[in-house]
Amino acid sequence: MIRSWRIALIAATILTPAAGHAQSRPSGQSLGQTKILQRELEAARAEIAAQHRQIEAQEARLAALEARMGSLVLATGAATSGPGATQPAAAVAQASAASTPGDPATMVAATPTPRLESVGTRPADRDRPPEVAVLGSEGSVVTRKGQLTGELQFDYARADRNRALFRGIEIVESVLVGEFNINESRQDIITGSLAARYGVTDRLELGARVPFVQRWDTSVLVPVQGSTNNDAAREINSSTRGSGIGDVELSARYQILTGRRGLPYLVGNLQVVAPTGSDPFAVPRLATGEATKAATGAGFWGVSPSITAILPSDPAVLFGTIGYTRNFGKNVNTEIPPVRINYVKPGDALSFSAGIGISLNERTSINLGYAHTWAFGTRTRTSLINPRPTDPAFFEETSRDLQLARLLFGVTYRATDRASINWSVEVGATDDAADVRTVLRVPLVLIMPK
Repeated sequence: MIRSWRIALIAATILTPAAGHAQSRPSGQSLGQTKILQRELEAARAEIAAQHRQIEAQEARLAALEARMGSLVLATGAATSGPGATQPAAAVAQASAASTPGDPATMVAATPTPRLESVGTRPADRDRPPEVAVLGSEGSVVTRKGQLTGELQFDYARADRNRALFRGIEIVESVLVGEFNINESRQDIITGSLAARYGVTDRLELGARVPFVQRWDTSVLVPVQGSTNNDAAREINSSTRGSGIGDVELSARYQILTGRRGLPYLVGNLQVVAPTGSDPFAVPRLATGEATKAATGAGFWGVSPSITAILPSDPAVLFGTIGYTRNFGKNVNTEIPPVRINYVKPGDALSFSAGIGISLNERTSINLGYAHTWAFGTRTRTSLINPRPTDPAFFEETSRDLQLARLLFGVTYRATDRASINWSVEVGATDDAADVRTVLRVPLVLIMPK
């Protein structure tokens, strides 16, 4: 193969004298040259045979390397992408390191092979949890180092409560002696907010959210005094509205676990609510104590630590979160005749949620879940505006606990690599919870990390 031209030349030299002098007897000199050429021909043939053996050995070595590469690729594909995992290309390079430089087997084995990635997972998001719409910002991926993400959010909530209160004696069915009140209250809140999140490190994120609140409150009280005497009902209809900046939220999120080796993604959250909205105890009131404007804030500082766990199980995602809200009380000194409210301490709250997300395709997923909040009673200290000598200096009461249960539904659509659309709906499952709440969030990456 390598010296084919030389062999052909030798053969031609040997055959040419025989053809040209077939009728003459060969001389001694020509016989000597023929023997020399024959010896060179035999040496060339021996060299070709040796090269054949060498090529067969190299082919055997190449087959062994290919078999070893296949086993390493299977082992690497079965393992998670941990710090100690060996990539297929690196494994092949190590396997072929002992081969002779320049050998065909070495050249083939050293050819870079494409990295194997999990189906449905982008390589850049290897250490980042999937996005869960119903968990809001707590369920989103942690912002990478140097990345700035802006978010536009629209929120609508509706609460409609009807209560009947009877104080007296029921003689027979539909015959009441005493006081019978019907109270109906409605509340509609529309909130538009702007948020920003910045990745300090690949695991630590800081964020802020500024809401603008538009609120309508309606309350109807129908007291019926002495129902058996057919007294005329006196209806009290009170409607207020308010708009302005709501309570600003500051947040920090840290990714504790990265979801490797079968463990879930674990994200720690810390949220601080500052009372920047209008205070419900500072809004203008009538002489009777009725508010003439609806408040846009809660009026109290609050701190909410929580932990979110997300466990991918292709094509589903299991998620859950548990948190605690600590509210701080304050002196309000607000008069609502006939009492003066001196101090209010909102009850703390324990909350948890859990659910499942199902991926429909690489861009769209739906989320179903349940959330529950146990809000402890609010402690209030009051005193009479015009006390009598026998009246105590103050009264202290604690309201009943509230059980807020909601059924969750959400849809996430990844429009581009920079933007996604999250829409979620909450339906109240207990009397204390709001009837319905719907949230539309549009996160947009403003600055990509280098």
